[in-house]
Amino acid sequence: MENELLFEMQNAFPMTQNPFKEVAEKLKLTEEEVLTMVQKLKDDKIIRQTSAIFDTKRLGYKSSLVAFKVSEDKIDEAAEIINQHPGVSHNYLRNHDYNIWFTMAVAPDSKLGLEKTIDILKDQTGAQDGIVLPTLKMFKISVKMDTTGKRAKKEKLKKLAHKDIELTEQHIAVIKELQKDIAVVTEPFKEAIEKLALSYDEFFTLANELKESGVMRRFATILNHRKAGFGANAMSVWSVPEEKGEEIGRQMAEFSAVSHCYLRPSYPNWPYNLFAMIHGKSQEECDSLIEEMAKESGLTEYGKLYSTKEFKKQRLVYFDDAFKAWEEGI
Repeated sequence: MENELLFEMQNAFPMTQNPFKEVAEKLKLTEEEVLTMVQKLKDDKIIRQTSAIFDTKRLGYKSSLVAFKVSEDKIDEAAEIINQHPGVSHNYLRNHDYNIWFTMAVAPDSKLGLEKTIDILKDQTGAQDGIVLPTLKMFKISVKMDTTGKRAKKEKLKKLAHKDIELTEQHIAVIKELQKDIAVVTEPFKEAIEKLALSYDEFFTLANELKESGVMRRFATILNHRKAGFGANAMSVWSVPEEKGEEIGRQMAEFSAVSHCYLRPSYPNWPYNLFAMIHGKSQEECDSLIEEMAKESGLTEYGKLYSTKEFKKQRLVYFDDAFKAWEEGI
């Protein structure tokens, strides 16, 4: 039943007054049973966080995947320097000459901007080289581990239509609360509505406006992959002819085990322009899927980069003073 619960909470967590009660009813359990189970999964570090997942770009942040080539003896020191930037949410050591891979975002009011910030980090870490890989086209972003074993190998991608929105101060106040990990209690949103002096109806109306506009991708549970039994993640990288990028990108994104799929720029020293992140229970499982993807797409020039160490993994905290403080400290 824990696996069913984890799959349900990853898929979509209700934004209602008593969300755990709703989850319990769906799984034919009592609210108390679900609260106890969720707390245990958090204590065991299987559940990492349950919160809103926002679209960085739609909030005005500039972001990119970045890879640095750092000498073996400087890796840990370099990772520590990179991790100090509040816009770094993920940072991994991968089995490649470009060995430190991180995601970097800068705030809308950044004085330095994205490229200059990356240049500063390159200097600070003593990296021998770096490549900046912003998203040119996003086909999929959806981290959902198949904890039940019942998920189909492929899934059709949904086309989402979003309403336009102009963010108000109230929306931003709600974003600041929704991005926090919820407490495992009967009314997890109670503290937020009291702090903002809103009714439940007002709070959820604003939250749903953020969702309908695509500013909020979803409200869901994120797992600690390794603790949940998914011990391998491969960043598969592919060299795709420009005219086939869209077609093959959509094709690869349909694999359920692919959580992220993007077109990115290629360079003379980096020929790969399509990225598909794969999660599996073992390296063999990931290898097998990559072979299947290669066969199906007809691509022959590709690579697979496995993470060998996790330096940082956390949700980005939006509208945080830490961004300004980092720039002022330079």
